[in-house]
Amino acid sequence: MVSLRFDKGGGLLPAIVQDHRTNEVLMVAYINEESWQKTIATGKAHYWSRSRNKLWLKGESSNHVQLVKEVLVDCDEDTVIFKVEQLGGAACHKGYRSCFFRRVEDNDLVIKDVPVFDPGEVYKK
Repeated sequence: MVSLRFDKGGGLLPAIVQDHRTNEVLMVAYINEESWQKTIATGKAHYWSRSRNKLWLKGESSNHVQLVKEVLVDCDEDTVIFKVEQLGGAACHKGYRSCFFRRVEDNDLVIKDVPVFDPGEVYKK
């Protein structure tokens, strides 16, 4: 198995997530060794949630799973790019296709995209 330099990032490495067809950046997340191994073993993107302090399968609540089509590793072996097929049309938990749905204009954040789903409906508890 490919060894990444988890020692350099305190156990966590950034994972840049792109649409495998368009190269659109969908999100940035973090992986630890366990999520890396699960991703490679299953072909589905797994991450380490810093806010929940636990392993998570992307889409475990929303069913918007990411099927990993290609993995790129940088020259220092401390950052990866997951090229994915985004099921359900949205990567962002706020309902947008990409987590990068806002742009800076005149020192303000302006929404540039339209939501794909209503988070209130998808994440009912």
